Amino acid sequence: MRSFGERSRRWPGVLALALALPLAGCATDSDRPDAAPPSSGSSATSGGTSGSTGGGTGTATAAPGTREQLRVDGDVREYLLHRPSSTPAPSAADGPRPLVVAFHGRGADAAELRAKTRLEKAATARGMLVAFPEGLGHGWGAGTRATRQRPDPELDVRFTEALVEHLVRTERADPERVYVAGFSNGGSMALRVAAERPGLLAGAASVSGQLPTGDAAVEPTGPVPVMVVYGADDPVRPLAGLPSPPPDPEEPILATRSARDTAAAFAAAGGAGEPVTREEEGYDRTVWRLGTGAPGGDRRPDGTVRLLVVEDAGHTWPGSTVPPPEGFGPVSKALDATETILDFFAAPGPGR
Repeated sequence: MRSFGERSRRWPGVLALALALPLAGCATDSDRPDAAPPSSGSSATSGGTSGSTGGGTGTATAAPGTREQLRVDGDVREYLLHRPSSTPAPSAADGPRPLVVAFHGRGADAAELRAKTRLEKAATARGMLVAFPEGLGHGWGAGTRATRQRPDPELDVRFTEALVEHLVRTERADPERVYVAGFSNGGSMALRVAAERPGLLAGAASVSGQLPTGDAAVEPTGPVPVMVVYGADDPVRPLAGLPSPPPDPEEPILATRSARDTAAAFAAAGGAGEPVTREEEGYDRTVWRLGTGAPGGDRRPDGTVRLLVVEDAGHTWPGSTVPPPEGFGPVSKALDATETILDFFAAPGPGR
């Protein structure tokens, strides 16, 4: 397997290709939340009933999802909600349930991410709630710079906080087991929430997403377990980052750190020591162990930051059965990103 350094030096060659590719999946870039409960809309199909065994036992059946609404900062925001059973609402006898908030890529939507990841099926086997929020304009404010399209760069962070608070109150989501994940621009959004609100989360994961840098830079502020999954041959958002992104007339594409520097920034904020890298079948895994010396580090004494660089993978979700857009590169079958991420959320310690 090629070393990280060998892959990193390849990015100038693929940048020319990236400029010509569709940007649907690229990472880009006040009132208090309305406390009223959301209104349920039309049913959202779960895309089948065969669940993943993953970290659960036997075969799980995902309950049909519902389209919900929540008013935040004067806007009515929508999300798909999948509950881990057919029960329409939790009863008093139900215990708190883990929650995953999953952000779609730029130009996509909640249903597309649900189909690509099959996240709700794997989560059902683990008794987890999953919320797929819809981004404004099919995108997320993953960076801190105000733009014409996003004059309030903090809006989506506040929306995420409000959504979590709402689901803790109305769906008995466990505030100690809240996780975020995302793809591409949505992966960068998940990383931003982890960086700026580490106390809100028990873990975060990004696939094909990196931390913004430059005048939109996002800096991790405390310890939180983070997993970054990245394709070694990503032609859209290179493994080595995009320090000089191409112009975009609709919404600026943000400069980003490399995938490794993204993970290392979270490791440093968590007081981690030197990383350990080892080759697995089809990918390289680098692990930093979070320390207890950083403020709040004693809350996660066994947490880690992990970088998985997947061989023969593009700007895609490893293990997905949904074909990616043309020019986004191959989908690796060496790793099931959905199962890997949920396993990490359940046990973010050192691993093997």
